[in-house]
Amino acid sequence: MFMRRFIQLQIGLLLYGASLALMVRADLGLNPWSVLHQGLSERTGISLGMIVNLVGLLVLLVWIPLRQKPGVGTICNVLLIGTAADVALWALPPIEGLALRIAFLVAAIVLNGAATAAYIGAGLGPGPRDGLTTGLVRITGWRIGWARTTIEVAVLAMGWLLGGMAGVGTVLYALANGPLVQWFMARFEIAPKGEVSPAPST
Repeated sequence: MFMRRFIQLQIGLLLYGASLALMVRADLGLNPWSVLHQGLSERTGISLGMIVNLVGLLVLLVWIPLRQKPGVGTICNVLLIGTAADVALWALPPIEGLALRIAFLVAAIVLNGAATAAYIGAGLGPGPRDGLTTGLVRITGWRIGWARTTIEVAVLAMGWLLGGMAGVGTVLYALANGPLVQWFMARFEIAPKGEVSPAPST
């Protein structure tokens, strides 16, 4: 059972990185955390995927005062999503034409929903950014929706100021991600009760 969950975790994380690359190539707007990652990448010259991994590692440090405990999925998240994104960006050249860009955006959002469901279904530990949300909820007593929205609005604003791409894709992702994850979750094995982690925000 563990091996099946572990393989599902790896597939979910790799597909999540690929979905990020598709959204970057669509160039119509990224999800909030990716807007921040892209802005930092533009300012530092470090690859987008490496920034994803480094930010994940830095966020883990914030877990210490929040008393969050990492799992296997947490460590794999830090190592794999950004790496997969860099590989996919290397394999996918920039594209032209609005119709193709829209197709890439739609594919990215749907693939992200499937990848998120696979990752959650593995139930092997939350991603760094998700643990930040749940830790903030425990410390402040806020509702999880309010905590997550507050964090994502903050990182979106920072990313936009740094030059990250926010646009129609950002809005579509925000509207579609929840329903897509819910739909795909019914098609993946769910981890035992109490072990399911919240959706990743990379």
